[in-house]
Amino acid sequence: MRQFDYELNYKELNLRNSPELYVIGKGEQGVLTVEPYKSEILPFWRFKNPEVATVSANKIYALFLDYLKDEDFVGADMSRKFLQMGFTRARRYANYSGGKKYIGPVPADKKGVSGSHGREIKKREGEDLVKAESAKIFKMMWERAEENQKYKKLKELFIDKYGR
Repeated sequence: MRQFDYELNYKELNLRNSPELYVIGKGEQGVLTVEPYKSEILPFWRFKNPEVATVSANKIYALFLDYLKDEDFVGADMSRKFLQMGFTRARRYANYSGGKKYIGPVPADKKGVSGSHGREIKKREGEDLVKAESAKIFKMMWERAEENQKYKKLKELFIDKYGR
């Protein structure tokens, strides 16, 4: 699978109208850049505590189903990525106080791109059980999305058509 293309000007692009530009990529790549989906999904993405995470994950999963109903693979995949990011970010906050995994700032030329970029990983200080529970909620919904048969079929068709 191809890497996500961070060089495209996603602020100006509408990938609902140009799905051929979408690259599934690895994990959550592009989740905070691909429009109009970022703007449609991000307002509902929260993981402060299990109650908030439940409402958020359910809403994002409902959007996922709506995108599937419309045969919009890119929207469904972006929803799946937000569910995945709910899990990974809640886990990061469960593992690291304040959610800061790395020591030092992100290098200026790497802002918006995932990774350590050579920074050292902080030592864990214990687990925040509230955030850990939020992570479980998102993980369950993320797995449900991954296993959805229509999603799998649309993904297969997308890859056949666009090669990624």
